[in-house]
Amino acid sequence: MIDKTAIVNSNAKISKNVKIGPYSVIGPHVEIGEGTIVQSHVNITGRTKIGKNNIIYPFASIGNDPQDLKFQGEETKLEIGKNNKIREYVTINPGTKGGGGLTKVGNNCLFMVSAHIAHDCFVGDNVILANNVPLGGHAHIDDNAIIGGNSAVQQFTRVGKSAMVGGMCGVVRDIIPYGIAHGNRSVLHGLNLIGLRRKNIPNKEIMTLSNAYKEIFKNENLTENLSNLSNKFKNNELVIEVTRFIEMDKKRPICTPFSK
Repeated sequence: MIDKTAIVNSNAKISKNVKIGPYSVIGPHVEIGEGTIVQSHVNITGRTKIGKNNIIYPFASIGNDPQDLKFQGEETKLEIGKNNKIREYVTINPGTKGGGGLTKVGNNCLFMVSAHIAHDCFVGDNVILANNVPLGGHAHIDDNAIIGGNSAVQQFTRVGKSAMVGGMCGVVRDIIPYGIAHGNRSVLHGLNLIGLRRKNIPNKEIMTLSNAYKEIFKNENLTENLSNLSNKFKNNELVIEVTRFIEMDKKRPICTPFSK
């Protein structure tokens, strides 16, 4: 059902069972999947593709131009998966030519009031951005990550799978998978044990990861610590994820217990 006051361009691709509320505006290159609800006063524009069964709340702005001075109006894209909740005043921008041309959001995410996803970001599945969390351009947020209210993620920063960031934290370094970080500037404070247990990971696996964590971060020389990591950790999938994340090419340094 499309409210009579909504403005929906005739070229937009609106699937069946989509609801569009009063005074919302939908642009010509927008695609909206089945069962999605767009409430009142929402603006969706650009080359934006939205999947099934999302709920988009009032005053959200989806697909408008990137906040990047290098953007010159080139055709870029925004893709949003299914079953996401996009709350009031959330803004999500498409990609830029220099960043690959695509911003991508996964499934089952919750973006609370005034969260912002900038150009060329990648956001995985089951991610939670609490109130007033901005992601700078090119940020990469892996599955099941949670970022607390009023925290800001610097451009090009990675937040690993199932990591948790506390509130009011400036995230200026990459957060390892399963890590927990907080502080005025992100400092690693151990593992997200609650998150691991919620995923029903066996205690034996968690203990192995915990012991590996102590070896990896026993001092600031991560390269040497990784090379000397005990063989007993080499086949543990959780440890492999963490070590692979640390060893990947990256724009930002790794957040450690010694970060300042």
